Amino acid sequence: MLAGIYISENVLTCQLESSGAAAWGLLLAKGKVTEDEINKRIHWDDTLSIQCTFLGEHGGSLTGLIGSGGSGVQMEDGTLVFPLEGTKKKTNQGDGNEKDGKTVSLILHSKDTKSWTLSKGMSDGGCSDPSVVEWEKDKLMMMTACDDGRRRVYESGDKGDSWTEALGTLPRVWGNKKGKDVKIVGSGFITAKIIGDGDDRKNVMLVTLPVYSGKKGNEVNGKGELHLWLSDNTHIADIGPVSGKEEDVAASSLLYKSGGSKDNNEEKLIALYEKKDDIGRTSGMVSVRLTEHLQRVKKVLATWKEVDERVSKLCATLLAQEDTSPDNPCRSTFKITDGLVGFLSGNFSENTWRDEYLGVNATVNNKGGAAKAEDGVTFQGAWAEWPVGRQGENQLYHFANYNFTLVATVSVHGEPKEDNSIPLLGAKMTGAGNSVFLGLSYGKEKKWQLLSGDETPKEHSSTLGTEKTQHVVILLRNGTQGSAYVDGKRVGGVPWNLDNTDSKEISHFYIGGDGGSAVSTGNGEGASVTVTNVLLYNRPLNDADIAALNANKISIPKTMAGDTSSSAVSRPNRPAEHLAEGAKGEGTARDGGAHGDAGTVWGSRLLPSLLLLLGLWGFAAL
Repeated sequence: MLAGIYISENVLTCQLESSGAAAWGLLLAKGKVTEDEINKRIHWDDTLSIQCTFLGEHGGSLTGLIGSGGSGVQMEDGTLVFPLEGTKKKTNQGDGNEKDGKTVSLILHSKDTKSWTLSKGMSDGGCSDPSVVEWEKDKLMMMTACDDGRRRVYESGDKGDSWTEALGTLPRVWGNKKGKDVKIVGSGFITAKIIGDGDDRKNVMLVTLPVYSGKKGNEVNGKGELHLWLSDNTHIADIGPVSGKEEDVAASSLLYKSGGSKDNNEEKLIALYEKKDDIGRTSGMVSVRLTEHLQRVKKVLATWKEVDERVSKLCATLLAQEDTSPDNPCRSTFKITDGLVGFLSGNFSENTWRDEYLGVNATVNNKGGAAKAEDGVTFQGAWAEWPVGRQGENQLYHFANYNFTLVATVSVHGEPKEDNSIPLLGAKMTGAGNSVFLGLSYGKEKKWQLLSGDETPKEHSSTLGTEKTQHVVILLRNGTQGSAYVDGKRVGGVPWNLDNTDSKEISHFYIGGDGGSAVSTGNGEGASVTVTNVLLYNRPLNDADIAALNANKISIPKTMAGDTSSSAVSRPNRPAEHLAEGAKGEGTARDGGAHGDAGTVWGSRLLPSLLLLLGLWGFAAL
């Protein structure tokens, strides 16, 4: 366990610019696990002060280092890794004023606990409370809470010498509590190999973070309800609340113990969290066993696997037919489920079009003009909205602001009247009058149109015949380049460069209408559109991938395993089993260890005993 220590002597510490004698340092504590008939206990008898001579490796750009409050991770090669927070040196702005040094996140690692290496790379400024896990061999992932209001996730394949923000599944999904003087809190962040069918194990990430009251939003006095989240680095699912409804939760930590085999009932998932009183002070710690949550995790993983198999059956059919053409989407260079995050098909009822992957559901507006179709929905005077930024605090599809591909099969019935066009598929922006960021429409002259903001629409050279099923795609690459395809051919011939996109965010995807046209609001008499099998990828597909999908029009088999709707995999409907509450003094440890963990924020000024309890969730490998 790595912790901060307050040093009264004027020694070489991890704070080079200490004006007085007192300073912060780093303390490494080694724990020994003992076991009796009742429980196991960790004794922290072996401590070592780490001399921060490695601060000079950053050329004086850092003025201080401190442990982030969490435990570390032991990599497969035996390297011990701990997350740290650093403070960047203040810089002169040339006008006599100094810019405040921002907090950055980085790591410290060692093979033998005797010599330590500080990573050369670090997060962007303003990102604190790092959590580190190993995902795949030699690949580290670091989650940080940043002052722009979102949690960023960075990846490194060289033990932190360089960090790249991974703008794929996890980055910027979760928001931080906002308001004046709000303290950012640490998250639980671990990897685990969950036992599934048979003795198969699925490598996943588990996250605990507070979700703030819908009534108070992100206001300072909104209470935080702790939720457990599951991800396989492609999909994300909210497993449900961990804390009680009346509790106000701050920092949290997670521990997973493998059961060994499917028949072994020793598999455990435990959460530890800091509870606050009505005026925001720490009132104690709560430990809960997440037995029901763990079962739901397994059900969600089974659903993800089943949906992947349904989509992949297209490939199985083609391989059985020995289709070896270059347009075969099952060729070795293209995996149809790679980056597939969301899937809307035949699971539609009332005003909800449910995501088969149990992620984000689409809402159908003006539901009187929407009817269930095979593998989709028929719209007439209605439309569906699939939220991105509109989700609010936590945005599972935040990646869409940088890269995405939205694929659908559409069929137009009838023709739009007068000068109206039918908006079939697109993305709208937050603010800016809710204008179209990128969209595809069917015009009165039976031509496809690519739309973006106030720009003149680009038209496809070919026309569309009514009642004809066609394959349509819109995609965004690197946040600046948009394209649309109809039956494998690009609309307009070349990609569309989207200007001034830095400050713009996507509010939602629209399907079957955009809510603003005459057709969408019910005036498109005689014109309707059926949209089926909508696929959302967290990456931009290339021309060859799109041509391959079009050449083998996707008709995804129905599930053989029953309903896979979000209602079929229900959330825990009662509080988790409390193991200990208001724990003080000497803590106890339970079996097993996790592959990584994040702890509490050091600035929250927890009682020393509470800090110790958070530290107990570290690994016992030292």
